[in-house]
Amino acid sequence: MKTVAVVVQEGFAPFEFGLACEAFGLDRSDDGIPPFDFRIVAPEPGAITSNLGFSINVDADLAFADEADLVVLTPIPKRSWGRIDPRVAEIVRRADARGAWLLSVCSGSFVLAGSGVLDGRRATTHWMYADVMQSMYPLIDVDPNVLYVQDGRIITSAGTAAGLDASLHLLRQELGAEMANKIARRMVVPPQREGGQAQFIANPLPQVSSLSLAPVTDWMMQNLREDLTVEQLAAKAHMSPRTFARRFKADHGTTPAAWLGRQRLIHAQRLLEQTELGLDRIAYECGFGSAAVLRQNFSRTLGTTPTAYRARFSCRDTDAAASAVSAA
Repeated sequence: MKTVAVVVQEGFAPFEFGLACEAFGLDRSDDGIPPFDFRIVAPEPGAITSNLGFSINVDADLAFADEADLVVLTPIPKRSWGRIDPRVAEIVRRADARGAWLLSVCSGSFVLAGSGVLDGRRATTHWMYADVMQSMYPLIDVDPNVLYVQDGRIITSAGTAAGLDASLHLLRQELGAEMANKIARRMVVPPQREGGQAQFIANPLPQVSSLSLAPVTDWMMQNLREDLTVEQLAAKAHMSPRTFARRFKADHGTTPAAWLGRQRLIHAQRLLEQTELGLDRIAYECGFGSAAVLRQNFSRTLGTTPTAYRARFSCRDTDAAASAVSAA
């Protein structure tokens, strides 16, 4: 992925637009991250008014989007959901036909839906609008409970900040886990949030409590190779297993086992990128137990094998790094 076009239209949402600019538009080459040819485009170049009343000046028309490797659709006003600009719809359909990435943020998914590329596919949008989308476009399998959905080379995200989760998910596939983690660190956001929109619908703000689970999750990260049980983790948190499991899901939107499995997989990605350790050793370091279990998790979650992942994302000769990990 080398070229990125962000489509903005009248009534665009500044925050979601800014997310796309932050994720794909900044030059991070000083961190060893390849920059993208990033351009903002509009059906009608000129002053484009946001939903807050101020305008931005867009010089480029949609021509660049017709050749971009990634086309990002930012939110559009509700009044436009049922009448997508035909010029934008055609760009979307051609991008889908030529195999480009398509990424929508929040209600930008209505642009994809109105263009027809989501028919027969799974997608998401902001939970407040999921029922509306399902009613307007019954051929789409709308999931209101997730932060983002990838179906083929189309990624739809939930409201507002979930656009960052979706963007990092795409960057992880294109640049590898370590590069995506670097970008997340620069943005001061977690590289991967667990759970889905449901945790925010039911519990918009986490309760302030002296019984923070942060020390437990930190300890889990430091002991990925161990066989960690809910009973053991609950004891660390000074809670009963039932209370701990309920509290963990409320805070993290997923179960302790699912959260732990994801952290192990992220660590495996990092070791495959940065070291020359064999699969058995990586499986041991990450707590998978065997190379076979590591392969199963890779295939199920990432749709590839550890060997293929290493061939694509191994970034340097790291004998020293491998020795350091071996000695740890």
